[in-house]
Amino acid sequence: MKDKPEIALAAGVILVAPPVLVDPNFRRAVVFLCEHSSEGSFGLILNHDISLGMSELVDELSSFPDSVRIGGPVQLDTLHFLHRYGDAIPGALEIADGIFWGGEMTDLQHLLDEQKPSGEDLRFFLGYAGWTEDQLENEINAGGWLLLPPNENLVFDVDPSALWRESMLLLGGEYKLLVNFPDNPLMN
Repeated sequence: MKDKPEIALAAGVILVAPPVLVDPNFRRAVVFLCEHSSEGSFGLILNHDISLGMSELVDELSSFPDSVRIGGPVQLDTLHFLHRYGDAIPGALEIADGIFWGGEMTDLQHLLDEQKPSGEDLRFFLGYAGWTEDQLENEINAGGWLLLPPNENLVFDVDPSALWRESMLLLGGEYKLLVNFPDNPLMN
């Protein structure tokens, strides 16, 4: 059997929490890495839904119909977004093919008013996940994260409630077996 190619840690990489990770902030989390440099890393948890509507947070964006997600435990008073709109939102950064981060809020407001996008093209997050210099590398080396290459489908098309399971299946091999690992092995 061929070994999987090594995935270099970089913006666009998807971090998948192994089933044994017990930190409640990252338990069964799937994180899209928006930035990675020698100074640290910044990512957004894709699958921690808080069932909070945009209308409860920002009046100007209240036409967005889907719920907001918890992007991570850091600065929960900040709002971030990933989208597929590219240049339609000036200032957006393309992190990976078809996956853009941020942009001008007024242009986003116009887009929401005109096109009525849903979570299939636009995702909002409160807060973010952050790591200091070498922290993420150390966590990966200790077995704290599994890596997948950038994947637009995982970011936008997979239901957040199924995202961890789908990510583990994509990892393949022994990870396919861990999909059914119980939430609490002591209760098995």
